[in-house]
Amino acid sequence: MPSLYRGTMAGMPGLVDAVRSGPVLLDGGLSTELEARGNDVSSALWSALLLRDDPAAIVAAHRSFAAAGAQVATTASYQATIEGFAAAGIDAAQARRLIASSVRLAREGQNEGQEEGQIEGQDGGWVAGSVGPYGAMLADGSEYTGEYVRDVGVAALRAFHRPRMELLAEAGADVLACETVPAAAEAEALIAEADALGVPIWLSLTTVLDDDGAVRTRRGELAADVYGMAAGVDSVIAVGVNCSAPAVVGPTVAAAAAAGKPVVVYPNSGEGWDAEARSWTGSPGISADDVPGWIAGGARLVGGCCRVRPQDIAAIAAAVVT
Repeated sequence: MPSLYRGTMAGMPGLVDAVRSGPVLLDGGLSTELEARGNDVSSALWSALLLRDDPAAIVAAHRSFAAAGAQVATTASYQATIEGFAAAGIDAAQARRLIASSVRLAREGQNEGQEEGQIEGQDGGWVAGSVGPYGAMLADGSEYTGEYVRDVGVAALRAFHRPRMELLAEAGADVLACETVPAAAEAEALIAEADALGVPIWLSLTTVLDDDGAVRTRRGELAADVYGMAAGVDSVIAVGVNCSAPAVVGPTVAAAAAAGKPVVVYPNSGEGWDAEARSWTGSPGISADDVPGWIAGGARLVGGCCRVRPQDIAAIAAAVVT
């Protein structure tokens, strides 16, 4: 199928080669780091609002993860959509500029952080353009249920995701991180859109274990069936899990690896998100000691999501090297 973008993401062959040769380290929770640095991420736009209000803060957060060893910076565009910005009074033209700017800010912070960290022999400097699910735009926690797919079909989901995917690709992201995907219908939409545009992505579900230990999407589908949808699609360079508890990662890695793709893994700290109270509950449970097992199971892109700080990424980096 003809591609709008194939070959335009100049860093992509380097990332693919790196993943084939061994683990590549991702960053951690960008919003968590921004909040820890005193930034307000309590609005419906989370960190995306800082694309307008304090881009330097975003660069600094990216820099801290890169200095800790992260080889990939994930943009502050998870919550950044034209519809979401419109709800905050930001017009479509400015919204497009802000989404595109997230790539530049990520690359700036990544480059500065790698210079600061001076980690011997480290490759990288890649940027993953974050494509959060439809539920993230709703800002009601529904990315952890996927309930919206009952009313929003695959065609509408494709139309929703297309503008941001195009903007991030045109801005020079090396890969698009289609992440925290809670349902098979949204995964289908993202895979189809990536294939149509010729844009390289990784597909990352948010998963749970059922009473029988089977890995399922938040919507309840078998994760292995969803990963299987990506098996023959060249645009999908990896499949895996993020924004889930560390306890589900091992079984999810096994389910993802069965699709024959490299596996991407970046769980939360182990705390849970209370959407009504808009706060985290529980205690951290992530441990770098789990990382070698993930890698043995097929993980090739490894990092953290919500509540995972640069010091956690440094610990994961040490485990990856070991």
